[in-house]
Amino acid sequence: MKKNIIIGNLLLIVFLISSCSDVLDRPELNNMNDDTYWRNETDLRLFTNGFYINYFVGYNNTWGVAYAPLRGYYFSDDFSNSNVQSNFESSAPSSRGSTSETPDMLIQYAGPNWNFAWVRKSNLLINRIENVAKPQISSEAYNHWMGVARFFKGYEYHRLVSVFGNVPYYEALFESNDLDMMYQDRTPRGEVMDHVYDDLMYAFQNVRLDDGNNVLNRYIVAGFISRFMLFEGTWQKYHLNDQVRAKKYLELAITAGDFVINSGKYNVTSNFRSLFGSQDLKGNPEMLMYRHYDAAQSVTHHVASYSNGYESQIPSANLSLAKSFLCVDGQPYKLSTLENSDVLDIKNMIKTRDPRFEATFQDVPKVQSATLLYASKFIDRTGPTFWNSGNIPPMYASMTNTNDAPVMRYSEVLLNWIEAKAELATMGGAAVTQTDINNSINKIRNRPLETEAIAKGVQKTAPMSLAALPDDPDRDPDVSPLLWEIRRERRMEFVFEYSRLLDIKRWKKINYMSATQHPDNLLGLWINVKEELPSLLVKEKVGLLKVKKADGTVVSYNGTNGDEMVGFYMIEKGADRQAFDDKVYLAPVGKAQIDQYKDKGYTLTQTPGWN
Repeated sequence: MKKNIIIGNLLLIVFLISSCSDVLDRPELNNMNDDTYWRNETDLRLFTNGFYINYFVGYNNTWGVAYAPLRGYYFSDDFSNSNVQSNFESSAPSSRGSTSETPDMLIQYAGPNWNFAWVRKSNLLINRIENVAKPQISSEAYNHWMGVARFFKGYEYHRLVSVFGNVPYYEALFESNDLDMMYQDRTPRGEVMDHVYDDLMYAFQNVRLDDGNNVLNRYIVAGFISRFMLFEGTWQKYHLNDQVRAKKYLELAITAGDFVINSGKYNVTSNFRSLFGSQDLKGNPEMLMYRHYDAAQSVTHHVASYSNGYESQIPSANLSLAKSFLCVDGQPYKLSTLENSDVLDIKNMIKTRDPRFEATFQDVPKVQSATLLYASKFIDRTGPTFWNSGNIPPMYASMTNTNDAPVMRYSEVLLNWIEAKAELATMGGAAVTQTDINNSINKIRNRPLETEAIAKGVQKTAPMSLAALPDDPDRDPDVSPLLWEIRRERRMEFVFEYSRLLDIKRWKKINYMSATQHPDNLLGLWINVKEELPSLLVKEKVGLLKVKKADGTVVSYNGTNGDEMVGFYMIEKGADRQAFDDKVYLAPVGKAQIDQYKDKGYTLTQTPGWN
C-alpha cells in the first residue's frame, strides 16, 4: 500500500488518547507494551503517523475547521463580516485547559489551546527511541526517528509560543507524581525558542532525504523551519528588539530555504488555481507535502463546498485586501499607468490585477459573500458552475469534497526565504540581490496562466526590479519599499491560508485590524448595483443597502433610487470591532489553570496585560 497522509488519519484512531478538560490531568500516553512495541522502524513509523493529523492538517477532515484554510483562517484584516466585526478577547477566560489530541485551534490567535498533550507525546516518543528502540535499530534509523520526534516537539512549541509567549518547557518525560515538574511556571520565550532551534537543527541534520512518498523528509522539515524561524526571527526583532536571537533564527530560515532551493527538486510550474482544486497533487513539483483525500477511504473535507458559489462566505474578502493586489505592470494601483487600473470593480480588477486575483475570486459579485467578493480559490474551475443547478456533485458539496490540500508549497519556502534575507539585511546581513528576487518573487509571478484566465484578459505581472521598486503611497513609513512589496506578495499568495493574522502579529501591525484606522475594512469593491446585482434592489434592503462614493458620500437605498446605487459596497450594518490594545498579540491563560497551580502550592503567571 502506498504511503500517504491517509495512513495518519486511520492510525490516529488507534493511538488517540481520551481527552479531558484539565490540562494538568495528564492522560496515560502509552497503552502499548514496551516489551513488544518499539521493536523496529515499523513500530516507530506507526506511532509517528499519529502526529500527521495534528500538524499536516490540509483541509482538515469532514466538518473539521481547525487549521483549515477559509474555514479556520478567517480572522485578520483581510476579511470582514456583516454587522459588528468579531471582537478580540477582552478578558481572561474562566478556563483554557485541554489534553485533547484532536486538532484544536483558537481562531483569534491562529494556534492551539493551552494544551501540552502533544509535547508529552513527543517526549514519550523521544524517550522510547532512546531507551527502548535504540539497541534494536541502526544508528542511521535512530538519528532519523529522533529527528522526526524532535521536529514534532519543535513544531508544537513553536505553535504554543506563537499564541502564549512564555510557556512551561518540559525537557523530558516525567512521572505524574513529580509536581515540581508538572506545575512549573512559564519559561521565558527566548529560552523555549532556543530549545526549538536546537530540535529543528537536529531534525534538519538527521531526518532522511527520502523516507517514502509524501511523508516527512528533510526537505519538508526545511520548509517548515523556514516558516517557524521567519516567524520567530521577526517577532524577536519587532517585539523584543533582541537582535542576537533575531539574526540567529533568520539565518536558519535562510539556510533551510537555501537547502530546498538548491536541491533542484521543486519548481513553480503550475497555474495558481490548480494548487488548491486538484483531485491529485502527486507529482506536482510545487508540493513539498500535500494531503490526499479519497472518498473510497472515507477521507473527505468540506472546504471546497464553501467555495462553490452557493454556500455563504462570512467573513469575506474586503476592499483593503483587494486594493493590495498589484497591477500587472508591477505597480500598486495608485502608481499604475494601466488603463482602468483605478477602476475598482470586479471586471476591471480581473483584467488589471496580478493573476492571483482572478484565480482567487469569482468574477461576479455574489450575495453569498458579506462583501460581495466571493473566493473560489479552494475548488477547481468546474465546481462553481453547479451553484444554481440544484444538483451539486458530492465532490463540491457537503463534507464529501476530495480535492487535495497543499501542506507545504515551494512558493511559501521562496517567500519565507526572501523575506528572511531582506530582514537580515536590515541588521547588517548581505543585501538582497536581483538574482535573489528572480529566484523567488519573479519565479512565482511567472506561473503559467489557465486558458480561462487568459480569455478574461488576465496577464502575468511584470517582474520585480530592485532598481525600480514601487514606492507605494500607502506604505507604512517604518517599512522599507522592499519589505513592503515582499509583504504584499505574501498577502496576494496566501489569501485565506494560514499566514495573514500571524504575519501582522509578528510585524507588530495588529492595528491593521481596526476599521476606524482602516475604513476599507468595512467596504467591498465598486459596484453598479442596478447593472451587476439588481436582486438587491428590493424593499427588504431599504435603509440597509448602501454605497460610498469616491468623495466619501454615502448613498442609502430608499426603494426608488436604484440608479444612484453606484459606489463602493458598504457591508450591511458593518461596524468596527471594540477598541483593542497590544495585549491581544498574546493569549491569556485560563483562571482555572492559575487556580489549579495555586491549589497545589505553585504559581502560574498570567500573560502580560491580562488579569
